[in-house]
Amino acid sequence: MAAKDLYEKDYYQILGVAKSADAAAIKKQYRKLARELHPDKTKGDKKLEDRFKAVSEAYDILSDDKKRREYDDAREAYKSGRINPNMQGGQGFNSGDFTDMFGPGGDIFSTLFGGARQRHGADLQTETAILFKDAIYGTELNLRLQPQGSAAMNITTRVPAGIKDGAKIKIKGRGAPGAAGPGDLYVTVHVTPHPIFSRKDENIHLSLPITFAEAALGADIKVPTLEGDEVTVRIAPGTPSGRTLRVKGRGVKKGSIVGDLMITIDVRVPQRVDGAAKKAIEEFALATKEFDPRAELNAKAKN
Repeated sequence: MAAKDLYEKDYYQILGVAKSADAAAIKKQYRKLARELHPDKTKGDKKLEDRFKAVSEAYDILSDDKKRREYDDAREAYKSGRINPNMQGGQGFNSGDFTDMFGPGGDIFSTLFGGARQRHGADLQTETAILFKDAIYGTELNLRLQPQGSAAMNITTRVPAGIKDGAKIKIKGRGAPGAAGPGDLYVTVHVTPHPIFSRKDENIHLSLPITFAEAALGADIKVPTLEGDEVTVRIAPGTPSGRTLRVKGRGVKKGSIVGDLMITIDVRVPQRVDGAAKKAIEEFALATKEFDPRAELNAKAKN
């Protein structure tokens, strides 16, 4: 990219986002424009094809944290007068002759931030695993890293409540050292599955085993929660297996959003029945012989 081109192009305006837009907003806007301007939809329209290329170029820069930072710094340098966009190569610097620092075409990313300015250290990547409960309520993370060629580092950071499996935490200034300061550290968080609880969006899910008698006659059953206490749920008479009950406010809490505890009923039957229990079930079967649970199934099969 030529230096003059970099100065003249406003990638934020090209993409249609504010300079303060976050990564999610930039991605959403790019996907919207990409669908509208894709060559498959604009065949033969040179103007729209050029617009698509410009949008793609803008997204390539703004979607990459490092490229975006360098782009913003370069434009600020031009606006402040530290670089004259009308000069060729390194002579554009008002502070002197930097011709040798600019390669052919004035590649701003390989020169302005690699020669005329000192580099930040490289960004580092690492992974860690936390418990399901810690992911829901937040926790403090203690890491020990030793970047190649550097001393070991002890790093403490806060994992926010409600973090999802696979999410990344950015810790500024804890990457590899560099002449212009250290890079950043990106920590990928893996959440260890819980033996009975699971998560979907901001709701916590639990499968609740109940007996046939409880399902048929109804019951009040105490159910464990992730907080450690219990809640009582009422099973209505005739509750089938697979029905889901909701306990409001017992899910994931993220700011003003509060999820629920979703309890799915799992009717269990004993593997072996004999004696008085067997006789009682036989009497029950005889008393309810007019009830056919497969009547609807058979009717639909004939259609």
